[in-house]
Amino acid sequence: MDILTLIACVTGVLVSVVLLLVGLDVLSKKSHSKQSFGQALRHYVSINALSLLGKIYRNKLIRATHKVADAQTAFLLSQLKENGDTEYGKRYDFGTVTSVREFQVRHPLTRYDHYAPYVQKMTDGEKGVLTRQQPALFGVSSGTSGEGNKIIPTLKKQQTTFFLHAVSVLYCCMVETFPSTAHRLRKSLKIFYNPTWRTSKAGVKIGPNSSTPSRQQSVLHMYTTPLAGFEILSEPDALYVHLLFALKDRHLGMIEGNFASLVYNAVTTLHRCLVDLLSDIRHGTLNAKLNVDPSVRARLEKLLQPDPARADEIQKAFDEGGEGAEGVCGRVWPELCMVLTVDSGTFTPYADKLRETYLKGIPLYSPLYAATEGLVGINLWPGDSPSRYLPHPCVQFFEFIPVECSDLEQPETVLLHQVQEGKEYELVLTNISGLYRYRLGDVVRVTGFLNQCPIFEFLYRMGQFLNVRGEKTSEALFYTALKDAVAQWSGLALVDYCCAESILLDDVISENKSTVPRYHVFLELEGMEEQDLLSEDQKTMIDDFLCQKSYVYSSFRKKGSIDVTQVHVLRHGAFHQLRSYVIKNTDASSNQFKVPRVLKHKPFVDFLHGQVLP
Repeated sequence: MDILTLIACVTGVLVSVVLLLVGLDVLSKKSHSKQSFGQALRHYVSINALSLLGKIYRNKLIRATHKVADAQTAFLLSQLKENGDTEYGKRYDFGTVTSVREFQVRHPLTRYDHYAPYVQKMTDGEKGVLTRQQPALFGVSSGTSGEGNKIIPTLKKQQTTFFLHAVSVLYCCMVETFPSTAHRLRKSLKIFYNPTWRTSKAGVKIGPNSSTPSRQQSVLHMYTTPLAGFEILSEPDALYVHLLFALKDRHLGMIEGNFASLVYNAVTTLHRCLVDLLSDIRHGTLNAKLNVDPSVRARLEKLLQPDPARADEIQKAFDEGGEGAEGVCGRVWPELCMVLTVDSGTFTPYADKLRETYLKGIPLYSPLYAATEGLVGINLWPGDSPSRYLPHPCVQFFEFIPVECSDLEQPETVLLHQVQEGKEYELVLTNISGLYRYRLGDVVRVTGFLNQCPIFEFLYRMGQFLNVRGEKTSEALFYTALKDAVAQWSGLALVDYCCAESILLDDVISENKSTVPRYHVFLELEGMEEQDLLSEDQKTMIDDFLCQKSYVYSSFRKKGSIDVTQVHVLRHGAFHQLRSYVIKNTDASSNQFKVPRVLKHKPFVDFLHGQVLP
């Protein structure tokens, strides 16, 4: 036997051994007997490839944190060079910029209205306007705060960057912190609703900038919902189907939803629709009341088989909890080991409620801080709370406005490596897709550093604070005071809330004869029957705690410049109704909706006021 033949034989044996070991590993990690080997193998390859990619790109991120200024300069100059020959690049002579300081001097801080005419040209089909490359998508911001929707160009390069530098890294961090997430080939419940798309004159889709499972069929084997379920356009009907197929799988390993509010809505819907869901599982049917296209229904019904044993198991899981909801998700899905969802900022109340009740004992991981404008930060610490994020020096150029200077139109900014721990800043971004020195409107607090790179937590959006006398009470501060007050109300728990300034309500509240401005807070409470009322002492607790936590607010209250906060208790389900109202009357999609904690849009205020208990 010659040497080449010997090498070929040895190589063949080694490959066979490796394939055998992989096959055995796949079989050992199959989540249940009904999972075919082919499905298990695809799942196995997907998670291992993603984890390996994550390690590679996390190492790149960590290396960049040692030389933040260099990484930021390289990114910025690369972007300016890339787009120097565009209409916008020529206007600001990007081709001759050689330093960060030169760029800052030449280009002003901007807001969305600065870009609106250019985006209009791009949607009309003009090329080389903001970017050399044509957009793969025009992302639409949620617009639920009343500030209106913004259309943001999104390049294919930006989508690829997001997957490599963010999704793979978060997956690697999750698996290392919680190994059980990848120990078995369990599926995930993906809470997602098919958005309504428009098309620009150039033939490019306009809609929410989030991944769509129906366009990522290569990973559908990792989700409990089949492809047909993701094609349902009605949110309530789609959610029912998501829950039905997730409940059928007792080996469910993860729940994924963009925001904690989506997860909260899903588990409360599970409670409300339990009888119908159990009937469908028991008999292998799909509820006849669902508004589902006949062809989609037929495809789903082919996948349903009677499973009375699973129905009994789910019923027992609910019965064991008695009247309470604590830990019910862990009983329904004994192998559930993680919930992936954003839990900070406006979603904190939902995350708090989930941790205290339905998901008690199951970790929530808020992996990314992202916006339609791009990736802002990655949470490298899945086990820590509150969630903290590391900005990636190689995928955006960051500037920071000290929050005390945010009222200025063109304040001085500091760079990523120049921020100070403990201070609060408004974020400014220069991104891949043609936004330059763009005031994102988010406020963050620096909590520490990883090498030279700051770590921050999200606080609130500019405009999402109450400000009737220049006091600027932030969303975060108000929620802390509200939570402390509700904790004193025996037998009651906060379901949801939002606030408004008196100028938006004085015309509809006849009892307020005073000209002194005040805050109004709308509350939906658990444990309160509709005939019950909060006492005046309970209501004033919110104002008392606000005074304790804010010297400025307390000072205005003592001087009589701000009147006592007025409390309005809403009917049960009021915020669910608000969600439907906002989605119907704006371009916001179900996946994007955020309850605006401070209402600035009068129709939203009027709608909620119509839900107040008499």
